[in-house]
Amino acid sequence: MSRLDRFLSLDVENGVLRAEAGVSLSDILRLAVPKGWFLPTTPGTRFVTLGGAIANDVHGKNHHRTGSFGRHVRAIGLLRSDLGRLTVTPESDPSLFNSTIGGLGLTGVIEWVELRLSKIGGSYLDVEIIPYDDLDAFWALAEESADRFEHTVAWIDSTARGPRLGRGIFSRANWIGDGAYDSHDDESWKRVPIEAPEFVLNRWTVGAFNELYYRVNLAARGASPRHYTKFFYPLDAVKDWNKLYGRRGLMQYQCVVPRETQREAIPALLDVVTRSGRASFLAVLKTFGDLVSPGLLSFPRPGATLALDFPFRGNETLATMAQLDSILMAAGGALYPAKDGRISRELFQRSFPRWEQLAKDPAINSDFWRRVAE
Repeated sequence: MSRLDRFLSLDVENGVLRAEAGVSLSDILRLAVPKGWFLPTTPGTRFVTLGGAIANDVHGKNHHRTGSFGRHVRAIGLLRSDLGRLTVTPESDPSLFNSTIGGLGLTGVIEWVELRLSKIGGSYLDVEIIPYDDLDAFWALAEESADRFEHTVAWIDSTARGPRLGRGIFSRANWIGDGAYDSHDDESWKRVPIEAPEFVLNRWTVGAFNELYYRVNLAARGASPRHYTKFFYPLDAVKDWNKLYGRRGLMQYQCVVPRETQREAIPALLDVVTRSGRASFLAVLKTFGDLVSPGLLSFPRPGATLALDFPFRGNETLATMAQLDSILMAAGGALYPAKDGRISRELFQRSFPRWEQLAKDPAINSDFWRRVAE
């Protein structure tokens, strides 16, 4: 769908954008930021399409304030094999609209989208960096920050054990209304030129990196202004960063656990990772708010979400993830289909109990859907 990349309209006064589904989030920001508008929420990369953001109902660091991407969609142009071209809105066809938000592209071809943008007073954020020692400190920071900061997230050291389990760097930020609407470009001089040998990423090298990263941020703690690209999209600055994981690449495990079980489940999940020796190079922990998405298969829900990147080592990696699955199911949690490569039928159906209500296009299928639903 990347060739369907035209902007159709932009209401600058009210921040309503209509664009084809192949437009990237990066393209939208280059158009909207100089005019004082931003995406209502954004994932950790701007190199995804508008249609893809809706099909996976992406979320960002401000879920406690704005919810997921699908809450801000006004209309969808959908092409179906059985119904032809449709304009789908929450009012015209709530069942089809709610199926398409987070519907993994299974309800038809998304051709265009009408989206409400968010007003900003400039392109910089006041970002505060707070190193913390353990998970108890994280929960306290997350609770204390939710009312005062629009964006919150934590990097955690996946190699820390014992009393340091879950230690990390908590970041919280608000927009600065200084009127400096500096956009961005997608050029980068940094890139990973070759696929790294598999031995490069192991528990010792990741542990050394995590210790260095923690100490660097310990020295840099405090508040400072940052451009939105550095805060929201740090990995976008390095092209082909995935090559660091070697020829077999990586698998990401992103889950969410309810508030009722998060303080028991998150340390249990991290304990599996640290004991396995398969340290996650990039581990992120954040909390979701109470704003409910219209999407039937939407992933965010009140609680805490943990994302872990693992270099793929075949059955060893899959066995570790199976242990994580057991903890997740016992905690009543869910796994994120957007990051999936091996979710089981049982876990998917537990994660999304309304899956049978999906208004799937009869002519569209996928390996994923055959694995989890058919």
